[in-house]
Amino acid sequence: MSDFDQWLIQRLRLHGAYAGVVDGAHGRATIEALKRFQHAECLPETGQADEATVEALRYDPARTANSAPVIVTPAPRMPAEPVWMREARRFMGLKEIAGAASNPTILGWAKRLGGWIASFYTNDDTPWCGLFVGNLISTTLPQEKLPSNPLGALEWGKFGQPMTAPALGAILVFQRPGGGHVGLYAGEDDENYIVLGGNQGNRVKFSPVEKRRCVGIRWPKTGEQPVGGRVRATATGEVSRNEA
Repeated sequence: MSDFDQWLIQRLRLHGAYAGVVDGAHGRATIEALKRFQHAECLPETGQADEATVEALRYDPARTANSAPVIVTPAPRMPAEPVWMREARRFMGLKEIAGAASNPTILGWAKRLGGWIASFYTNDDTPWCGLFVGNLISTTLPQEKLPSNPLGALEWGKFGQPMTAPALGAILVFQRPGGGHVGLYAGEDDENYIVLGGNQGNRVKFSPVEKRRCVGIRWPKTGEQPVGGRVRATATGEVSRNEA
């Protein structure tokens, strides 16, 4: 959990808006708590930690109409990375299990998405980059419409809304022999995008992926607005060429 997300939940608890379990995930409980707090403060009920909401959370909840406002310690800097990218970082290093066994966390994502996905996805030998992104979006943006087949990486080319240029957290869609790949934009050099994704070397990690393979740059319709723009970065490690 980032310093900002930890502070956010602590302040929502202090204001009596959050009663969920602190599990490190910025999920439905946090979103609903933000809406309750925003309603109480007569703020737009977006469920997002925007600047006005963060500023209101900094005030002591015990203040009265006739008392001077008490400002608490300033909040940590608001992250440039959107909430779904911060959620992705929680799974850094997670690996699939070779052979008959499967990583229960990966299978748990399929169960959480439910429907035909839960019954179809029963082994992490099945490509799971789309499942990874589907879990991130459904957890942090529960009102966002997922592709009809989130397991199909190329289906993410129809997700949300298009972007002309990426920003941190943008969903990048790539072609590969026999299929596709999907992950989150973390930066770029001249030849490659730096992608935070699942099923990259059978794990969640950052990998350079050739720009020429990119066929879509997308952003959620219900997500926070992009911060900044392109991020210059130095690619390290072997360029990813087949994420199956």
